[in-house]
Amino acid sequence: MVGPARPEFVLFGSSIVQLSFGDEGWGSILANLYARKADIVLRGYSGWNSRRALEVLDKVFPKDANVQPSLVIVYFGGNDSVRPNPHGLGSHVPLQEYKENMRKIAIHLKSLSKKTRLIFLSSPPINEEQIRSTLSKQLGDLGRTNESCRIYSEACLEVCREMNIEAIDLWSALQERNDWLNVCFKDGIHLSSEGSKIVAKEILKVLREADWEPSLYWKSMATEFSEDSPYDPTGADAKTPTNVSNWTFQESFQWD
Repeated sequence: MVGPARPEFVLFGSSIVQLSFGDEGWGSILANLYARKADIVLRGYSGWNSRRALEVLDKVFPKDANVQPSLVIVYFGGNDSVRPNPHGLGSHVPLQEYKENMRKIAIHLKSLSKKTRLIFLSSPPINEEQIRSTLSKQLGDLGRTNESCRIYSEACLEVCREMNIEAIDLWSALQERNDWLNVCFKDGIHLSSEGSKIVAKEILKVLREADWEPSLYWKSMATEFSEDSPYDPTGADAKTPTNVSNWTFQESFQWD
């Protein structure tokens, strides 16, 4: 444990989470914006479904931990939505079981502390043709369709409405771009930098609008060691110190 202590945001999910720190992913975007404000902790597990998440829930989020997260962002569903394997193998989870698993995950996370906030991400859409051209040689027929992703996305959103949990409809959000099929994916499933920008903006929108005390929106949170100092770099006149503690160095893209 290093100090000073900061709020902890945990990203918990399958490959959409595990890969979120690479290639300008949405996790790395959050880590950059929340630098000196909160620690972004990655707990992503490629290939996992909601069953496997439940198996390790107590280990990833022990109730007796000295420090509990301020925010947990959860994503499971895409792997659950694949067609059943005729040999009983694979990641398919029946729809009603998936919903119950997501309820159990939510109940556990809500019990961690009064200050722990939740955001659930629903299953994003996929590019079926791109999957066939990029992943089929290694993994065969994945049995995943855009329609099954929609069904499991709606199931996740339904659970969140029932439990009063903030949720992001990724299946719809990505498809708001007319060119989503061509720009949002690296392989038909996993997100490109353009797809990740959409996810990050949707998460930031929830954080900005949520009626949470304290606010977890990056512009509302204190910046660590942000006081002015004579050691700050000087401006163009070589005389005036410039405090850069709140600079994101991502000015090419406007984050709300």
